[in-house]
Amino acid sequence: MSNTALLLIDFQNDYYSTYADAKWALSGTETAASNAATLLAAFRKQSLPVIHVRHEFPSNDAPFFLPESEGAKIHTSVAPIEGEPVILKHQINSFRDTELNNILKDLNVEKLIIVGAMSHMCIDAVTRAAVDLGYECHVAHDACATLDLEFNGVTVPAIHVHSAFMAALNFGYCNVDSTTQLLDLVS
Repeated sequence: MSNTALLLIDFQNDYYSTYADAKWALSGTETAASNAATLLAAFRKQSLPVIHVRHEFPSNDAPFFLPESEGAKIHTSVAPIEGEPVILKHQINSFRDTELNNILKDLNVEKLIIVGAMSHMCIDAVTRAAVDLGYECHVAHDACATLDLEFNGVTVPAIHVHSAFMAALNFGYCNVDSTTQLLDLVS
């Protein structure tokens, strides 16, 4: 399984409701991060590749993930350790204008287990891009989080947003499964 990497997307302080100064708290970030931490421990135990991605907006005009802010830092629950690459991105898609694809190729990665936030934005974008680049992708649905959305006067609860995007990814792009089931891929 050395060709499988764990990709942790945007587990940053601003997304955690338990972070006192959170600027964009999501629904269920702590639970998602706990499941991601389980996968992270399994990958580390087997010395499998782990790549962290964090988002910073390019200016202080953004609603969250301000440049060099505490809110833009990776949360301690899934913090990188020495030797684990951290990709800084300024776009929704983690591959766009970053070294992510080069790092994965250098590590001979063929399969990705993807976790993080937000389900309907960065998780969706990175998964679709990764599949288009030829990676076999697996998303741990219980290690991803999002928030309520509003469209045309209708509020869509976070669980429905999350479920719709997981269903779409599972339909045509990748395997979407639980953390427990995905642990079998690395054990």
